[in-house]
Amino acid sequence: MADSIVQAATALVWLTRLPVGRWLPETPPPLAAAAWAFPLVGVVVGAGAGLVLALAAGLGLPPLACALLALAAGMALTGALHEDGLADFADGCGARDRARALEIMRDSRIGSYGTIALLLSLGLRAAALAALAPGQGVLALIGAAALSRAGMAAALAFLPPARPDGLGRGAGRPTGAAVAVGLLIAALALVPAGGVLPALLACGLAQYALARLARRRLGGQTGDVLGAVQQVGEIAALLALAAT
Repeated sequence: MADSIVQAATALVWLTRLPVGRWLPETPPPLAAAAWAFPLVGVVVGAGAGLVLALAAGLGLPPLACALLALAAGMALTGALHEDGLADFADGCGARDRARALEIMRDSRIGSYGTIALLLSLGLRAAALAALAPGQGVLALIGAAALSRAGMAAALAFLPPARPDGLGRGAGRPTGAAVAVGLLIAALALVPAGGVLPALLACGLAQYALARLARRRLGGQTGDVLGAVQQVGEIAALLALAAT
């Protein structure tokens, strides 16, 4: 039990800005050992964003404004970590070869592809949330945030590191059992939102397509690829929930 708590805290430290690092031991577990808890982090982030959505709706704000405020709250909790990964990966996809793509992805500046990717991510997620009733939107935020982070754990497990250093290498590779536990947690978090099967299929297909692209263009995963996997999964899940 104590190990599970430490692993969950490790996932929170890596994937959010929440000040929980003081609860970790002097030598924390590797990120791969905490991969099963990625969906729990999604529940926390989704609940925080959902609270803002509910408050904004209670104040009578337009649905689109409520949705954008909720997404802003989620990004504040994570430090826009995954959005940054999506932008870097999109910029890297415009490179001529693997070496240049990895070089571009390490550049802190954002290019045109990254800007477009961020606009699409925010726009599509906001449109999906605005199409849902506020209560349903809260549940969708929690479910999609959890499910998309389960996909991150799967990508970390099944894609080889693209670099000899960096987060993708240093995190290690989770076991299949850890990935399965994460998927179970994500599915349970998704149940209250309804539309479980469409959301699972949409998220899974979107993340699989991006993982295939990363394997072909980069040779595997990096921290930026994991962030992009989360983003496309959340977009797809929210769109599926809005459609159903």
